[in-house]
Amino acid sequence: MSRRPDPLAQVSDFDIRLLKIYRSVVECGGFSAAENVLGIGRSAISQQMKDLEQRLGLRLCQRGRAGFSLTEEGREVYQSALQLLGALETFRTEVNGLHQHLRGELNIGLTDNLVTLPHMRITHALAQLKDRGPEVRIQIRMIAPSQVEQGVLDGSLHIGVVPQATPLPGLDYQPLYSERSLLYCAVGHPLFYAEDARIDDQRLDSQDAIAPTFRLPAEVQACYQALHCTASASDREGMAFLILTGRYIGYLPDHYASVWVQQGRLRALKPQQRFHDLSLSWVTRKGRRPNLVLESFIDSLATTR
Repeated sequence: MSRRPDPLAQVSDFDIRLLKIYRSVVECGGFSAAENVLGIGRSAISQQMKDLEQRLGLRLCQRGRAGFSLTEEGREVYQSALQLLGALETFRTEVNGLHQHLRGELNIGLTDNLVTLPHMRITHALAQLKDRGPEVRIQIRMIAPSQVEQGVLDGSLHIGVVPQATPLPGLDYQPLYSERSLLYCAVGHPLFYAEDARIDDQRLDSQDAIAPTFRLPAEVQACYQALHCTASASDREGMAFLILTGRYIGYLPDHYASVWVQQGRLRALKPQQRFHDLSLSWVTRKGRRPNLVLESFIDSLATTR
């Protein structure tokens, strides 16, 4: 019985480009959502996914009226693509490091809504990096904390910023920020115009509330366990969307909520009692190879206040 020749006897630049497009499609959750990220139209994305499937000899995803979903083979190809692209980036970083000046990429993963922090340490560190290495290519991915940690572990991200929870093996965490979150409701909620003195804990804890699905320290989780959580969100922006409906209460960082407070759309409920403080850390992979771009960015983070 004759054996079918290997579909990928050689991996070309064209294959790598298709795999990068495929990674974006998977992470965006479909062709339409990937258009803005990739800067190309849906029809072009569809054609290139067909080219990749033909090149691999595999069906990678289902698309149609039922929506976008990966096949089993598609999930395995995605994981393999992450390993390949991470290895290529490691190679590129190491070769660029031989030149002893800042060239290459910085791939950074951020949890949402850090840009409104008044300290702006990340912003200032990025500015310093660009000043020191004008040729450095900076790529920011705004994703959930668990995806940030996974990206740093698999090498697709050089560094990430996440809420400090139980450290994962293989990662190094360094403190960056501390932020305070207050319990908010929006216009239209029954408690919006109620005086804090007239809101007892039983009434407050019986309101429909939102729980985050990302990892948090035990002392912060306790604040949510006291509430009647009937909805959840994977990030703070999702929580804000639900709170602004006027149907839920939930915790938001005060720096993030301030614009809606100033507009009269949000109010904090019993802010002297209902709050939690959360530390955010930058995270890198333990035992990482030397990387001049990354080390320069970390130095700027450590010295910027």
